[in-house]
Amino acid sequence: MTKYFFIALALVFFGFNSYAIRAVPTPAETNKPAWDSNVSLGFTLTSGNSDTLLATTGFKTHRNNLTNEWTISLDGSYGENSGEENNEQAHGVIQYNHLFTKRAYGYGRSDAFHDGIADVLYRFTTGPGAGYYFLKSKQTTLAAEAGPVGVIEKLDGERKNYVAARASERFEHKWDDHTRIWQDVEVLPQFDEESNFLLNAEVGAEAALTKTISLRVVLQDNYVNLPAPGRKANDIKVISGLVYKF
Repeated sequence: MTKYFFIALALVFFGFNSYAIRAVPTPAETNKPAWDSNVSLGFTLTSGNSDTLLATTGFKTHRNNLTNEWTISLDGSYGENSGEENNEQAHGVIQYNHLFTKRAYGYGRSDAFHDGIADVLYRFTTGPGAGYYFLKSKQTTLAAEAGPVGVIEKLDGERKNYVAARASERFEHKWDDHTRIWQDVEVLPQFDEESNFLLNAEVGAEAALTKTISLRVVLQDNYVNLPAPGRKANDIKVISGLVYKF
């Protein structure tokens, strides 16, 4: 039964994105840059009583028009403490929204996640859903989303496939395109095992230093209710770095 659900979910997702690609207007139709993109870099190095290293990097691009919204992001981090690895994460997201009204939309989303310290070799989630903007202006957005997802993961050397629900909420506020704050949270409970769920949250602030360079500070929290044996359920990171927009 689960196998057929994954097949159906994949067909819906790829069909949705195929329609999306055809629906996105070309730059000639909009007379605007095709994508709004940025790269970020953070680096911390200490030496003395403790020798530590933490490097973070990220890339994000998005494109919005009256009926279509695309978001693609990649980020990763690596850290050591006295020569011992204590951070190894990579995360990627692609999401397409098609607006049926000014506020209501359907979406297709895929996530890929790796955490070597938490013994997550990979975790893939994909699925369609519906969303709604409760607030939508140039300065402020507040949206909620919900839908089913298929999860494929390899945790503690064991592969597991299951079906989960996804519920999320995101908020962003800008001041004169120079400063912004945002907050995202999503929860993914497994349908047939109530004790297994994932929770991901992020809070961030960004302030412009020049027209193209900003300073960003982000707090991320990844919670797994059933972690790998010997691993903690909660992982929290505070990341600061520079962002270049293009």
